Amino acid sequence: MTGDGFDLRIPDRLHEAQKRFAPPWLELLPGRVAQLAAAWGLTPERVVTPGGRCSLVLLVRTTTGAPLTLKLVAPGDAAEREAEVLGLWQGHGAVRLVRHDGALGALLLERARPEVSLRSLPEARAVLETLSVAHRLWQEPPSRHALPDVAGVTASQAARMRSTVAEEPELAGAVDEALAARQGLLAEAADGPRVLHGDLRQGAVLASASDRAPWLAVGPHPLVGERAYDLARAVRDRLHDLVASSGSAAVTRRRVRSLADATEVDADRLRAWASFRAVESAARSVREGRRRDAEALLEFTTWL
Repeated sequence: MTGDGFDLRIPDRLHEAQKRFAPPWLELLPGRVAQLAAAWGLTPERVVTPGGRCSLVLLVRTTTGAPLTLKLVAPGDAAEREAEVLGLWQGHGAVRLVRHDGALGALLLERARPEVSLRSLPEARAVLETLSVAHRLWQEPPSRHALPDVAGVTASQAARMRSTVAEEPELAGAVDEALAARQGLLAEAADGPRVLHGDLRQGAVLASASDRAPWLAVGPHPLVGERAYDLARAVRDRLHDLVASSGSAAVTRRRVRSLADATEVDADRLRAWASFRAVESAARSVREGRRRDAEALLEFTTWL
């Protein structure tokens, strides 16, 4: 309970993901929600489920009845980075930031419609809308910012991938290829750096709750780098549908070509980043005990 009769239930997905890494944070969540509700004049309505693996998201209202979203992020600097990039975007292509508390990992956001993402649209229309949002997000980075770059983020990922191989040697071949691809990509010139969403996919673009824009991005993992890195996540959208369908490889290759053509991004770089990011996600899935997801991700890399 968080006060005023609101029963805070932690979504299963969040609990399973964080119980090994941040159990104290999970225990503190009800108190933090109550603290923020009192400090910011909020009335919680409901928890968004199934939600994500790294944050708790609630629909709330202000004392004037305005609908907003309260997000509490697991320990780390993700909340500060999200606050910074939302401040840069100023609502262009993404939800607006109302206020945040870095110490508590809390963000108060413009409300979108969590039950309606681009995944609700037919595939072709969803891809077009994803690109429309992406073009608004891909701004030139300001001269001064605290966002990490692709090289730094992927270096940390590479280190974790190597440590995973030490415990799961069957991943060695896929990881070695992915790390070699990363090294080649970083050694070659890419297009000019842009502010990237970092987790650009159909499920992270929600229908707006207002008439100011039809679709708004949420949940960024922001960084600075080439657009091909951002598009790489979109290449494997609706992965489990692809796994279950015939012609998965052909569909995937067509998607690479169409995304590259629509954005004038080099198709080979897009394909290479898509492979690296899929293997990185597979290694992370193994560490988190989601082996079925890992198998699907590794199968995806063979289609590229």
